[in-house]
Amino acid sequence: MWNPQRLFSSDVPAPSQPPLMDPNIPLEEERKDDYDPKHFYPVKLGEVFAEAYQVITKLGYGGSSTVWLAKDVRRRLWPSTRYVVLKICNNDYDNQVSSSHELRISNHIATTNPSHLGRQFLRTVIDSFMTRGPHGKHMCLVFEALREPIWLLQRRFDDGRYPPGILKFTLRYILSGLHYLHSECHVIHTDLKPENILVGLESLSVLDNVAKTEIAEPSPRKVLHDRIIYLSRNDFGPPKSSPGKPMITDFGSATFGNTLLPLTHCIQPNPYRSPEVILGAPWSYSTDIWNLGVMIWNLLEDTTLCNGLDPDSSAYSSRAHLGQLVGFIGDPPKELLDRGELSTRWFSDKGVFKDQNFVSRSLSLADTVTTLDGEDKRLFLEFVGKMLQWLPENRSTAKELLVHPWLHWFP
Repeated sequence: MWNPQRLFSSDVPAPSQPPLMDPNIPLEEERKDDYDPKHFYPVKLGEVFAEAYQVITKLGYGGSSTVWLAKDVRRRLWPSTRYVVLKICNNDYDNQVSSSHELRISNHIATTNPSHLGRQFLRTVIDSFMTRGPHGKHMCLVFEALREPIWLLQRRFDDGRYPPGILKFTLRYILSGLHYLHSECHVIHTDLKPENILVGLESLSVLDNVAKTEIAEPSPRKVLHDRIIYLSRNDFGPPKSSPGKPMITDFGSATFGNTLLPLTHCIQPNPYRSPEVILGAPWSYSTDIWNLGVMIWNLLEDTTLCNGLDPDSSAYSSRAHLGQLVGFIGDPPKELLDRGELSTRWFSDKGVFKDQNFVSRSLSLADTVTTLDGEDKRLFLEFVGKMLQWLPENRSTAKELLVHPWLHWFP
């Protein structure tokens, strides 16, 4: 049972009645194309898992899990409350395998070299357990509670863009994490995006306020016969002081890079996909570097450098994506095309892109950078130029990028 007194002192207002939403309209995870309620654990607010973690509010959802803010009730006598995040994974076979893989990768990252400077910028699992639901077992992963993804922090700035000075510090932290991930752990993230980089809390009082608000103003929800679908409460409001350090999260798609067989399966969000992945060529650690290099435009310019939208279908296509890349950084070297199993779909035997009408020559890479000028812009273009290289082996490593002058130049 939900027990407010277990969480807070007597000055907390009595719970209000939660707003009820139309049970016939899909909400949150129900909107996923392959949604099957039997695969999701029917969490209830106030529920205690593993005799340790009491659920406070819903933070988010995906196609394979739901995510919740919880209090560690084992520490109720401690002077401060410990909050955690519970990721309750789906119970189908594929997701059981995936969550076990994420736990294995996370434990490897956490223990490889904890004293390394970059270790602190990777959020790993701090506990795990199995719980039985009405339709099977669910893996539950426990994480440190953080504030919000960097895309939401970005929206709090006046023009919806990261100020260059703050962005430089943010990128230094991310690159430090990637340096540790690649060089020490030999792991490739494969899914870098603004949703998977979170910033830390400026104070635990942020979560105290979230928990108290859930009591006073309960989250809207749908009440069904076998479960309750809650509306996520994941906007904690503007930071009252500087937020904590950014951390790379979500290693569910990560893979070990020190494998004997070449890695060629499709990875990465569409707009951030590296050329070798699109072409079906082997990829390795530097695919994360490309991924980050392209993602910088989302933070600095609040735009997507290569959206890959095909005018014929208004949907993403590899053809449109490659055409945009050719327009920005020129034709790919034949050496790369020869490695790709899919290269002949889009390039001739001589390495010429087949659909020239998809290539825009009117906008250069420099033209897309509007927030910088002078020496700052020149150094930035040099910096990203070391990341956005067609040949994977020509890209700078995270360690090399950490010392690039642009990250340390402040006008």
